[in-house]
Amino acid sequence: MDVDCIPFKETGYFSKLICDYLDQHEDLKPFFNQYPTPENFAAQIDEKKGSFPKSHRTVLVKALKLQYEGFEVSDDTDSNIVSLGDGNTFTVVTGHQLNLFTGPLYFLYKIVSTINLAKKLKENHPDNNFVPVYWMATEDHDFDEINYFNLHGKKVRWNRKAKGAVGRLSTDGLDEVFDMFSVELGPSGLANNLRNLFKQAYLEHDTLADATRFLANALFADQGLVIVDGDDPELKRLLIPYAEKDILEKVAYKKVTETTETLSKASADYTIQVNPREINYFYLKDGLRERIVEKNGKLHVINTHIDFTPEELKEELHTYPERFSPNVVGRPLYQEVILPNLCYIGGGGELAYWLEFKSYFEEMGVTFPMLMLRNSVLMITEKQSEKVAKMELKVAHLFLKQHSLINKKIRDISNIDIDFTPQKKLLEEQFKHLYELAEQTDQSFLGAVKAQEIKQIKGLDNLEKRLLKAQKRKLKDHVTRLTQLQNELFPNQSLQERQLNFSEMYLEMGDAFIPLLLATLDPFCGEFIVLKH
Repeated sequence: MDVDCIPFKETGYFSKLICDYLDQHEDLKPFFNQYPTPENFAAQIDEKKGSFPKSHRTVLVKALKLQYEGFEVSDDTDSNIVSLGDGNTFTVVTGHQLNLFTGPLYFLYKIVSTINLAKKLKENHPDNNFVPVYWMATEDHDFDEINYFNLHGKKVRWNRKAKGAVGRLSTDGLDEVFDMFSVELGPSGLANNLRNLFKQAYLEHDTLADATRFLANALFADQGLVIVDGDDPELKRLLIPYAEKDILEKVAYKKVTETTETLSKASADYTIQVNPREINYFYLKDGLRERIVEKNGKLHVINTHIDFTPEELKEELHTYPERFSPNVVGRPLYQEVILPNLCYIGGGGELAYWLEFKSYFEEMGVTFPMLMLRNSVLMITEKQSEKVAKMELKVAHLFLKQHSLINKKIRDISNIDIDFTPQKKLLEEQFKHLYELAEQTDQSFLGAVKAQEIKQIKGLDNLEKRLLKAQKRKLKDHVTRLTQLQNELFPNQSLQERQLNFSEMYLEMGDAFIPLLLATLDPFCGEFIVLKH
């Protein structure tokens, strides 16, 4: 099995903010705690150990045992749940939406990165235990983001009306999705395994949260993965004092706003991922998840007739904490309040918003976790790898935008040098002398000289493009083969891991696929992995 690595910044798919974070850029150091290198985890362990209450461990273990009732629990997972009551046990966490049948491939990469990090930490710190955790985003209400997955270039979609927290949604109607999925899979034995997995998960469980727990457990139970559902009354009870500060004192809004302003000043190229609201909580009941806002001196649940005075809201929060659901700003804090967590593993977009939260955590008195970029993977077959070699390309070239890749290839194989850079430089030198002459004679001619320079540079650009276009027609066969290969590996001109569902890889590799990932992915790699199979 061949493994290649490409620096993230060379792929063109990661923001400047994330690339600077990976380089531990000086301007970003105020926005994170320990950087996730192997040697830094000892300090993070000490910090979390000194700040995480024993009472929270007791509540967590009890809640997890209740959440797993009715599910087949592996010995490793059961042992990990019990060990969370011990002061020497810590978690590493990834979170993800309840995408239908796991959604895109990177769902698996997130969890494998988390499992492998826990294993490596155990090797380095044998006196402690490390539990890989998948946090299910059961309280999200963006159903349209999770109600489909791609198979063979087609969308397998669950069409229904939905409102409220997605984890509470009934699985009614997924039998129709199963029929559609079943037809698309075809007749192979491996296809039957996928059919059975889908059927057991979605047709034999009543809610989307239970179906997703079953599915993730079926894929990773032998690795001791612990699955957490934050939509839990007892876990929410631990959140009460923090929710109060957010809703009534606007702590999150003030601190995160300060941070986003500072980040924006650090670089104009840093995109702010999330903006805090004055209140970062929803009111949650079955079929209802609506924002809480201030209105006419009261705390109002939008799109309802529900209003609270501050005192009434405090009473509601203390009596029914499960009715208060944190948004994208509040959820990371909730996670760190209830888990003895060391590190959050996520994609570039997730880490970008976590970098906004450090001062908010400090104000709330909660230890800020390490932030690790999950493994990213391009799966490439031996046949595809051979095609790349025959075209005298490197896999890294395929990460280029398609027009740039084609232009590069045309220039490489053309018997004509279609690169007018030398001519443009010569033209710039000539106009430099013209500028000097105009300044010495009549400076009013400077504008005319500039206009002429722009016109001639533009003329060279147009001529270069026309010649490239002519060569593309002449070398059409090369262009066709190249675009076909790139489209196979980058469907919809996007990263493979964001488009394909794991079922496509399973149909090729069967039960060897996940063990291959577990054997190959290194959370400390720090580069984009190309995995030839």
